[in-house]
Amino acid sequence: MLNNIGLPGLLLIAVVVLVLFGRGKISSLMGEVGKGITSFKKGVADGSKDDEDAAEAQPKPIMADGTSARDVSPEAKKDKV
Repeated sequence: MLNNIGLPGLLLIAVVVLVLFGRGKISSLMGEVGKGITSFKKGVADGSKDDEDAAEAQPKPIMADGTSARDVSPEAKKDKV
């Protein structure tokens, strides 16, 4: 059904929407959409930053002799997680 909508059909739909809602309402709606996208991107960036901070905040395991544990796996196997 949507495969048959061409450029003239899309232009007609755009004109009808513009007439029904008006230019001011549509521009304010697009402004709100832009603010929402910006807020979403900021939230994603803050979430990944929080994840990194939480990973760094985890205490390192302490061995019985008082030293911290260290990774002794071969370099070739470290990349394969």
